[in-house]
Amino acid sequence: MKIDTLIVKGIEAKDNPYNAVVPPIVLSSTFAQEGLGEFGEFAYSRSANPTKKAFEELFAKFEGSKYSFALASGMAATTAVFNLLKSGDKVLLNNNVYGGTYRYASGIFKNQGISYELVDDLNLIEEDDITDDVKMVFIETPSNPLLRVTDIKRIVILAHKKGALVVVDNTFLTPYYQRLLPLGVDIVVYSATKYIGGHADVIAGIVSTNDDALADRIAFMKNTLGATLSPTDAYYLIRGLKTLSVRFDRQTQNTHKIVEFLKSNPAVRAVYYAGSYSEFEKRAQEAQASDIGAVISLELAEGYDYEKFAKSLHLFDLAVSLGGVESLICHPASMTHESYPKELQEKIGISQNLLRLAIGIENADDLIDDLKQALIKAKK
Repeated sequence: MKIDTLIVKGIEAKDNPYNAVVPPIVLSSTFAQEGLGEFGEFAYSRSANPTKKAFEELFAKFEGSKYSFALASGMAATTAVFNLLKSGDKVLLNNNVYGGTYRYASGIFKNQGISYELVDDLNLIEEDDITDDVKMVFIETPSNPLLRVTDIKRIVILAHKKGALVVVDNTFLTPYYQRLLPLGVDIVVYSATKYIGGHADVIAGIVSTNDDALADRIAFMKNTLGATLSPTDAYYLIRGLKTLSVRFDRQTQNTHKIVEFLKSNPAVRAVYYAGSYSEFEKRAQEAQASDIGAVISLELAEGYDYEKFAKSLHLFDLAVSLGGVESLICHPASMTHESYPKELQEKIGISQNLLRLAIGIENADDLIDDLKQALIKAKK
């Protein structure tokens, strides 16, 4: 079964109560048991719930994983994974990760006796760079907001030689464009708020793995940390996942057209998208993913005002997040990555002039016309 059919038909009517085509939302927080010592699968919805289970099983089919766990946010998913670490451990991260991930590493790890290192380019590390205390390599590829690409297979080989886990945040591409577990990745995390939900109306996260022991620990973290996905949100994710292929294909088609427009416009100094940084990253992107997704970043040329440009747009809402059907623009330095110190922003390349676009499903010509008129107005 093709993946775009699977996400629609992965939950069959015959498996639902009353042969309902759509699985029911089970709102009960608690479930009656048959007797002492006769506890059923569902007892308390923080631990397990029929609607959450339906989504987790559907997503595991989509991921191609033995286990997928749904949590209350993308950061809840990342937190559950980081709680696999113990005092004395070290984590390597690519230097432009999501601001919330950096906030956790810089603000919480030190209280747990865990160290971390932001690596400028994970593609350049060698086996000796993964010291004995490194127990996890955490990667975003493409990265946020500069869309840097990491060669996953290479990192998996190096990390596993040293006994370190490889965790990848696959929010920007989802399994629809990038399947990571077959590449040897140990754990994949997502902000399901983005493309999986797809309509900017749900906050959720997912952790996937094929490893039985890791799955047991993640299930424990999910239950113990209490970042529980509600049954209603699980339903929204089931509904959103069914249309992911048509949404994401349209968004990515729009993105290719917008990239070409921006690259040819003298008002734009640079356009960043998955594989644009170097020929090496382009080859890595093409080897491990089937397309570039629908997030890009840009810098305006000298003589153009980025604030006026953003304010002049009519079809791009100024907002954080991405993955919904609406096109958005954000200013990473003051919005998604404000948790980074200014000197670190500058070192990484998150300049004041950098703007991130999340491309929606609107007509591409309308989006290009909107960008064109805003660029004209932005000229100083």
